Amino acid sequence: MWRTIVTNVDIDSLGLAFDDGHPTAYFFVHLTLAVVSFVLGTVVGGIGLRGLRALSRTSRAS
Repeated sequence: MWRTIVTNVDIDSLGLAFDDGHPTAYFFVHLTLAVVSFVLGTVVGGIGLRGLRALSRTSRAS
């Protein structure tokens, strides 16, 4: 999702992301959404991997 957001803002056909070559609030809001989405996805993925590793360790211990 974050990659799609960044790509769409970069090729913004409506002209909302840049005003005379300078980024607008629209650009910063969508960039922030993309970064937050990426960070949350990475954190949740890391938690999931830790859970799988813990499950694997308890399965071998039994």
